[in-house]
Amino acid sequence: MKRPTGRARHSTARGAAPAPAAVGANDAGVLVLRLAVGLILAGHGAQKLFGWFGGPGLEATGKQFAELGWDPGVFFAGLAGVSEFVGGLGLAVGLLTPLAAAACIGVLVNAMAIAPELDLWSAAGTAFVLPMLLAVGALTVAAVGPRRLSLDARFPWRDGGWFPAGLAVVLGVAGGLIVLALK
Repeated sequence: MKRPTGRARHSTARGAAPAPAAVGANDAGVLVLRLAVGLILAGHGAQKLFGWFGGPGLEATGKQFAELGWDPGVFFAGLAGVSEFVGGLGLAVGLLTPLAAAACIGVLVNAMAIAPELDLWSAAGTAFVLPMLLAVGALTVAAVGPRRLSLDARFPWRDGGWFPAGLAVVLGVAGGLIVLALK
């Protein structure tokens, strides 16, 4: 027996295109994941860039980045902020999803690299766990695709796959490692 593809196989008129399948629970579930991961990351980017949501803004974030060894601090803070803000918004609305996921993964690779605590079950805090979970969430969205409730709904990567997931990982990790090397 063939597995259903999620596309309707019937039409109302002879020779007419098949009717599109209804939006399913998987589409809604991926939307919730995209909104959660994307808006959390976009919020962190907005804190760095604009000082929104109680954030320090670009100058103060630049000083923090310089103290952590990224020089010039304002440049790297801006790069992180733009990557989080634009990548997070891209994930949230499902636009250019593999590239949005790559931008997020690149920032999160750096966040994980500087985490003071690498223990997944640390009672002291979640310095490593939060960026790891957000990176896994971004990768998951690239792998399964943004689905029908997205701006990418008409693009081939709507349903994800190995190529969009691989692209997100390769570009994200490469970008993150390049920034770490420039640190």
